[in-house]
Amino acid sequence: MNALLTPKVDVRPAAKRYATKIDWLDSKHSFSFGHHQYRSNTHHGLLLVNNDDVVHPGTGFDTHPHRDMEIVTWVLQGSLVHQDSTGHSGIIYPGLAQRMSAGTGILHSEKNDSWRLSGEQHSNPVHFVQMWVVPDEPGITPGYEQSEIDNELLAGGLVTVASGMDKHRDDAAIRIKNKYAALYAARLQPGQSLRLPDAPFLHLYVPRGAVTLEGTGALGTGDAVRFTAIGGQQVTATEAAEILVWEMHADLG
Repeated sequence: MNALLTPKVDVRPAAKRYATKIDWLDSKHSFSFGHHQYRSNTHHGLLLVNNDDVVHPGTGFDTHPHRDMEIVTWVLQGSLVHQDSTGHSGIIYPGLAQRMSAGTGILHSEKNDSWRLSGEQHSNPVHFVQMWVVPDEPGITPGYEQSEIDNELLAGGLVTVASGMDKHRDDAAIRIKNKYAALYAARLQPGQSLRLPDAPFLHLYVPRGAVTLEGTGALGTGDAVRFTAIGGQQVTATEAAEILVWEMHADLG
């Protein structure tokens, strides 16, 4: 741990998130995003965006640009169609890890219209969490990667979804261009427990279900915890739950 950091466990209840709700989108923002801009809440560690989005069928985000950002998308329910200017396209679904490196610049769209590719129309919303971290350096070549990790999630422990750390070179589902950051996911059944990593900065998010956090108490759907200079706590599911955990060894300052 960094001796200069003050240990802190900062619980962020779901109800305190910023919200964007329009006819086709219900989005909750953990950090400043869009027209919700607050200097006191721009990031934690290297994580700038943690958006929890529900997109109605037949709608979605039209083609828009990104630059110098590592964007990881984690689908909880339904399916999301990705298309970008590098020629990549595909359907993202639960258990599929996906990363897009914006680098020098990329255009992409995200739509809940998978029937346009599969031919089977549906009327279900898609629920996903999108997370942004900065890359190690600006101006990298844009890129895309995805990998199926559903089988690993069945074990109930923390599964590496995305990482730029050397320690995950052999087991990370997808690589991100930041050697100080890693994302884990876990699906927990009632009574199952796991221990969080120990790092200068951690971000725990509960996109669905309920858990208890050692030393803190109950956390429900949409709750988040920002850890500084403290880690290793036990998380136990009180009902079927899914959690997302960022381990970070640097800060944006």
